[in-house]
Amino acid sequence: MTLITDEQRTQMLANGATRARGEAIDPFPVVKLHTLDAGAVWLLVSLDTDGDQAYGLCDAGTGFPELGTVSLSALEGVHGPRGMRIVADPHFKPRQSLSAYAAEAMRDGSIND
Repeated sequence: MTLITDEQRTQMLANGATRARGEAIDPFPVVKLHTLDAGAVWLLVSLDTDGDQAYGLCDAGTGFPELGTVSLSALEGVHGPRGMRIVADPHFKPRQSLSAYAAEAMRDGSIND
């Protein structure tokens, strides 16, 4: 199972390379992953050169969203309480930068998009 498309992977690797060079960036999220049977959401913007460690806004559905990294391969093996896998939201259209999403999510206790 693949959580991101080749196009998303290319964009996320480019954002990751920019971050690795120490350049300040605040891109719009490239992909939104979520559980269909729980309240977990990930808005991801970049990938490390290994192609697995993604950076973005992570919300496990516990009321404490945070910026950080997550392994895509680990997410591929996660199942929600009803056995459903994590999927990409094909209809997601980012409306603001990652930092703006983070500010809202930390204020509200969840990602609301």
